[in-house]
Amino acid sequence: MFNDAKFVISLPRYGDFPGRDLPQLAVCGRSNVGKSSLINSLCRRRGLAKTSSTPGKTRLINVFLIDNAFHLIDLPGYGYAKVSRHEQESWGQMMSDYFSQADELRLALHLVDIRHEPSRQDLEMNAFLYQTGLPFQVVATKSDKVSRGQRQRHLSDIARLLAVQPWEIISFSSQTGEGRDVLAQAVYKQIFPPRNKTELHDRPLAVYRGYLG
Repeated sequence: MFNDAKFVISLPRYGDFPGRDLPQLAVCGRSNVGKSSLINSLCRRRGLAKTSSTPGKTRLINVFLIDNAFHLIDLPGYGYAKVSRHEQESWGQMMSDYFSQADELRLALHLVDIRHEPSRQDLEMNAFLYQTGLPFQVVATKSDKVSRGQRQRHLSDIARLLAVQPWEIISFSSQTGEGRDVLAQAVYKQIFPPRNKTELHDRPLAVYRGYLG
């Protein structure tokens, strides 16, 4: 689990901020997919990332420092219809600028709602990540809303549309904590990969804790 998390800064556009040279983890997804809840759950800090019942409220790039080791970048949600075309284009430019300038980015978490097939914007985000060659992890949020008997069908549909394998998707629930340790460990393995096979097997779990509109 992430042991320590601090808010650093909110940015209207990506640029310099304290400690920018650290590795980065980006969190992206459709509005109301549960990004803030996932961040709070991972960090075990209620209210760290502000949640809202109104989709599309987060319109800034929010930066958090995790374990004094890397930055978590909370990107604005995409796909909310009740905003002007100008705002959608502005968000799109913000995302494009971020992904083109963030040389420190090591992994992107692409969040999708397990209850629904990926939207057009989800497919575009997926295609963008593949085209750029960025390492990414698909996370199916709100897993507690789907029965275990129905879950495999939902994951298979998501996997088919996003061109990943069902077993590569991490099911996550901010309500029950499902997937929290698995996701935290996957993040640390990608951001700080082991130098050899011995380190991979010997490293304890505690080490891992420690463009669209």
